[in-house]
Amino acid sequence: MSNPLENIAWDQRLARILAGLLAHTSIHPNAVTTLGLMMGLLAGCLFAQGDLVLANWAAGVFMFAAFMDHADGELARLVNKTSTFGHYYDHVAVAVSYVSLFVGMGIGLRHGPLGDWAVPLGVAASLSVVTTMGVRMGIEVREGVEAVKQRSIAGFEPEDTLYIIGPVTWLGYDPLFLVAAGIGAPLFLLWVIWKCVQSSKGQGQP
Repeated sequence: MSNPLENIAWDQRLARILAGLLAHTSIHPNAVTTLGLMMGLLAGCLFAQGDLVLANWAAGVFMFAAFMDHADGELARLVNKTSTFGHYYDHVAVAVSYVSLFVGMGIGLRHGPLGDWAVPLGVAASLSVVTTMGVRMGIEVREGVEAVKQRSIAGFEPEDTLYIIGPVTWLGYDPLFLVAAGIGAPLFLLWVIWKCVQSSKGQGQP
């Protein structure tokens, strides 16, 4: 008999615990989404200052924002307050947080080893991530949620890689992270578009 939790990511399991506590309060799921959005914007602003101490705080704040992205959905399902608005508001909030993160990092690191490349790398990463989310959202609208559902491997989903922002920043490797994001995110976007085209061609065949 399979374990019903075996395909659930670790952060989602923790989010369910938090949602269970919040369910006994009057806090609305959209308020949790807004908190995550505010934390994402704050993280970007802190990164943009170009200060090592503030960058370390920014990394922790962003990790908290990423965790809230799971908590709001779990709370909504638990208290039966899911809605179309809340679903897409969550997507928009996450997208804005990602833009804030990468652009903020680019601005903050422009006086470091990356120099003038820092900002373009941040912009490339943010635009690629947001566009990828837009493409996936289009697939979701056309084919349903299951078509874009991410499988967890050993309790981790692809998007969980952004939690690494904490360790790499605290260890001083955030410039390498920005380079990886600035190159990797556009490549991943191209892959998502290719898969989308291939899927469309397959559906068009008799």
